Amino acid sequence: MRKLIIVLACLALAGVAAWLLWPREPVRVVLASIDRGVVEQVVSNTRAGTIKACQRSKLSMPMGGRVERLHVKEGDHVQRGAILLELWNDDREAQLAQARAAAVAAQQQEQQACLTAEQGARDAERIASLAQQQLVSADAVDQATTKKRVSEAACAAARAQAGTARAAVQVQAALLEETRLRAPFAGIVAEINGEIGEYVTPSPPGVATPPAVDLIDDSCLYVTAPIDEVDAAGVKPGLPARITMDAFRGREFAGKVTRIAPYVVDKEKQARTVDIDVRFDAPPGDILLLAGYSADVDIILERHEGVLRLPAEALVDGKAVLVRDASTGKLAHREVKTGIANWNWVEVLDGLREGEQVVTSLDRAGVADGAVVEPDAAAVSP
Repeated sequence: MRKLIIVLACLALAGVAAWLLWPREPVRVVLASIDRGVVEQVVSNTRAGTIKACQRSKLSMPMGGRVERLHVKEGDHVQRGAILLELWNDDREAQLAQARAAAVAAQQQEQQACLTAEQGARDAERIASLAQQQLVSADAVDQATTKKRVSEAACAAARAQAGTARAAVQVQAALLEETRLRAPFAGIVAEINGEIGEYVTPSPPGVATPPAVDLIDDSCLYVTAPIDEVDAAGVKPGLPARITMDAFRGREFAGKVTRIAPYVVDKEKQARTVDIDVRFDAPPGDILLLAGYSADVDIILERHEGVLRLPAEALVDGKAVLVRDASTGKLAHREVKTGIANWNWVEVLDGLREGEQVVTSLDRAGVADGAVVEPDAAAVSP
């Protein structure tokens, strides 16, 4: 019995030795070479942002009336000061014409009165000269002087009357302008509420009514987006950013942070955010950006160029990698010192050399320190 036990133990040891010494098939893994390039530390929005216009006005009429003329249609690009909508205003145009005619008449009366005053001044000067030669009486001098003063006063009164008439023209022009809705800035007409013949009314204080015209300045656009409150402290105005949009997949647009909200939004108690604004460096000339598009932003906190880097998915517990020995094909666990990082790349400060290969497919079975591996030709790592 004792001999049988010894024999069985020897057989078991031989089996274990055979299993350990028997050549195994290498584990196929995805490898990435350590190279040099750009690594950025970025902060991204937690929820989709929205493209907004720097200026957007929901314009209403200052007075009620019937729509007589629509000078634009939705989608039109208008210049600053262009008339967008006009109410019936024949009565006010007539009043303005009347005021202008009265102003012309007052101007002519002013001219006539002042010419008479000039003539009176010349007559008074001539009578005074004759009086010095004792050719006319003192009474004639007095009459000429009085006539001069009367004509000068009439000129001044006519001039004041002409000024009043001109002011009346300005009043009537302002009243006429109340019937016209003008663009306060250049932009695109996004919406028109009203048709010819319909009656429009101004918005009463505190009562929201549809605007007569919704005007958007398309020359200045920005993205407003929420970021996590934890990341907000590192964001400063002026930092560069990248803007991406679902409407234009595969394209990135440069921008800069222009505003950080001075308060925290707590719509979701476990995900509090801070709104930030990112303005486009330049509006893209080949596409039409519309206010209301969804957008995402990556704010670049720090950027290092030409540094040693490794793919982020190669890190084990954030501080180590599995390096493949090119001569033996075995993996070796190695700790590394890292710098800034993002979702794609991690800066290597120490522990790796350029050209060494690390495993990025850490979730595959058999991937461990000491395992023999070979590159998986079907998979490609950056």
